[in-house]
Amino acid sequence: MEKIAVAILGATGMVGQRLVSLLSNHPWFILTGLAASINSKGKSYQSALAERMTLPFESIERYKNFVLEDATDVKEVIEKFNPKLVFSAFDAAADLTRELEIKYAENGIMVVSNSSAHRQTEDVPIILPEVNPHHLELLHYQRQKRNFGKQGGIVVKPNCSIQSYLPIIEALKDLEPCEVRVTTLQAVSGAGKTLATWPEMNDNIIPFIPGEEEKSESEPLKILGRLNENRIEIAKINISATCIRVPVRDGHMASIAINFDRRFKNRIQIEEIVERLEKYSKLKSLSLPSAPEKFIEVFKEDNRPQTRLDREVGQGMTICCGRIKSDKLFDVTLVGLSHNTLRGAAGGAVLTAELLLERGYL
Repeated sequence: MEKIAVAILGATGMVGQRLVSLLSNHPWFILTGLAASINSKGKSYQSALAERMTLPFESIERYKNFVLEDATDVKEVIEKFNPKLVFSAFDAAADLTRELEIKYAENGIMVVSNSSAHRQTEDVPIILPEVNPHHLELLHYQRQKRNFGKQGGIVVKPNCSIQSYLPIIEALKDLEPCEVRVTTLQAVSGAGKTLATWPEMNDNIIPFIPGEEEKSESEPLKILGRLNENRIEIAKINISATCIRVPVRDGHMASIAINFDRRFKNRIQIEEIVERLEKYSKLKSLSLPSAPEKFIEVFKEDNRPQTRLDREVGQGMTICCGRIKSDKLFDVTLVGLSHNTLRGAAGGAVLTAELLLERGYL
C-alpha cells in the first residue's frame, strides 16, 4: 500500500506532539509536514518546541529539523506538504478554527479534528470509531452540500473525557439506558498542561472545568444518535455531568450511574452487564493498526481500574472499567477510565483516519 501523505496543524501543542509520535513509522500514513501558529513559521520543530516539549525527545527526533509553516496559510501548507489529510490540533478561537478547517476541506483535504469547533455542526459527524463508524456516511451529504469535492471533508473527535463512559453506555444500549449520572475526574493534560507547569494543582482539586459539563452532556447524544438520511437524530438519554480537575498527569476517570428502561429493571443481572461489556466490539474484524486488541477491559478487583496502573492498557487505546455493582438509586454503578491524550485525543484521531481510509473516504 502506498502511504497517504498527512500533515498536522498545531504540531507544537500537547496533542500535536502526540500525533507526531504516533505517526512516526505508521504503516498507512506518512507525515510530510508540520504547521502551527504564525509565531512558529520558519522555525525547526525542535526549536519551536523549546520548553513546550511534553514527551521524550526520542518520540519526535526524526522530525526535529522539519520547518514549520503557518497553519492559517492554507495554500502554502497544501503546496509545500501536499497532504491528503490534515490532523487539526490547532489551538485557536472556535470561529477561527471552524473557518480554517472549512478552508482545508474546500481545497479537497480531509480534516480530522481534535477541536470542539465543529462538534455541534449539523453535517459534521463526531466519530468514536468503535461506537458510531456508520456516521461517516454523513460525509457524502457534507461533500455535496459544501462543495468539498470527492476528497475533502471534516470529521471531528469527541471531547476527551466522554471516552471513559460513552463506550460503556453504547455497550449496554440493548438495555435502553435512559438516565446517566457521571462525575469525571480529569487529568491536567486535558488542559494541555503538566503537573510541573501547573503548580496550582499540587495538593489540590478544582471542582469546575469551563465548558466541560455542557460537552459531556450533549456530545454523547449526537454520537449515540440515529443517522437518518442527511441528519443525525440525537439519542433520547438524560445525561447529567459534573467535571472535576484532579492532580493526575494523564487519564480521565469517570464514576458512572445508569438507570435503564423500566421494562428491564427487574431482569438486570450484574453478570449480564459484565458479559456485555467484555464482548462489545465493532471494529475487531477490520484490524486497524491503532485499534486495541480489546476495546473494553473489565476489572474484577475492587480497587481497579487505577489511573497510573491502567491508563496504558492497549497502548492507551483501551477503555477500562470496574467496580460494577447494583445501587440503591440506580440500576448499576461503575467506574470507567480512558487515556485522555491517546484514546481521547491523538490516538483516537489516528484511529479515525485509519477508519476513513479503510472505508474508502480517503
